[in-house]
Amino acid sequence: MAEALRRPTSIDVSNPRLYQDDIWRPLFAQLRRDDPVHYCEASAYGPYWSVTRYDDIFAVELDHDNYSSEIGGIQVVDQPKGQEIANFIRMDPPGHTAQRRTVAPIVAPSNLANFEPLIRKRTSAVLDALPRNETFDWVERVSTNLTNMMLATLFDFPWEDRMKLTWWSDVAIANVDSPDAVVHSEHERFEEMVKMGEYFRKLWDARVGAPPTFDLISMLVHSEATRNLQPREFLGTLALLIVGGNDTTRNSMSAGLMALCESPAQFELVRARRELIPNLVSETIRYHTPVLHMRRTARNDVELAGRRIKKGDKVVMWYISGNRDEARIERADEFIIDRAKPRQHLAFGAGIHRCVGDRLAEQQLRILWEEVLARDLRFEIMGPPQRLYSNFIRGIRSLPVRIVN
Repeated sequence: MAEALRRPTSIDVSNPRLYQDDIWRPLFAQLRRDDPVHYCEASAYGPYWSVTRYDDIFAVELDHDNYSSEIGGIQVVDQPKGQEIANFIRMDPPGHTAQRRTVAPIVAPSNLANFEPLIRKRTSAVLDALPRNETFDWVERVSTNLTNMMLATLFDFPWEDRMKLTWWSDVAIANVDSPDAVVHSEHERFEEMVKMGEYFRKLWDARVGAPPTFDLISMLVHSEATRNLQPREFLGTLALLIVGGNDTTRNSMSAGLMALCESPAQFELVRARRELIPNLVSETIRYHTPVLHMRRTARNDVELAGRRIKKGDKVVMWYISGNRDEARIERADEFIIDRAKPRQHLAFGAGIHRCVGDRLAEQQLRILWEEVLARDLRFEIMGPPQRLYSNFIRGIRSLPVRIVN
């Protein structure tokens, strides 16, 4: 009884408004302090456990015997019955392992070295085309533009249609309850995903009879693990690769500029010490945390941090909270680019489900800041960002800025 009295009343951190309005910090600080594995009895998505400390999140990530990605999916919201879309991030081993291994070579170190000149050329062109002393949307002109071009390259996608990739990414992650959502029902989302599948099926069929090439579609076509994907798995795999190749990088590009402008001493530090750019990249990804959470479902009755979790319970790992855990990350609420261990964060996940394209995302961000600093560009934020209504992706939809030199 005494233990129960010490626990906070049920706290629901699944409300997308918390992240759109950027008011999530106090709730997670309370949970980490008072009840780090917290049972929320009632939410719009049903009851769930919030795992909010770094070490506990890490423990769940690595324990595939007790926590499944496949049983209930990877979000606190359940997929609509009859419209479930599968992909390898929603799989447990061994199915997950075989499909992930199919696409991993495209982000192998040797191939990243091949991408470097192309990414730098495009980044330079985008930055050089930006207006001076005039307000523009950084998200549209820089973040979306650069990630969109990279996605088209990864898929060897028709260049003139590459904005479709951004659209499908936005559709896949949209919260249909948002007043300004790009789709307003699960049925509408599914219809758009079917259109995506029809487009990609033509590209897929063209590669079936062609020799293997080094792009994601060809890799999927010519792998035994993926060449015979069922229709929903086909849609889910494409959506996963599009979102995975888009949202972490796109939102971190925008969040990085915001953080540097809000912490001008850190901006001056990296101007003076360019060797800190990789640290800046890692700190941006930690500080922003583009993927807010991942969900698992308990396979068995299990205990975590003294709490008894029942078989079938939703277990939500809040990366946004783990990345602010002072027990693991000193001065975690501050943006500090010369940290001793800048890569110590959970933004990419951990274990077998760690983001497969993490090094490519870091590479794109690194090159962006190298080219910004090479031009000594200085920025002023001209208004508040427009944030995404979502409890899954911490998105920035627009950011008005001005180059002042």
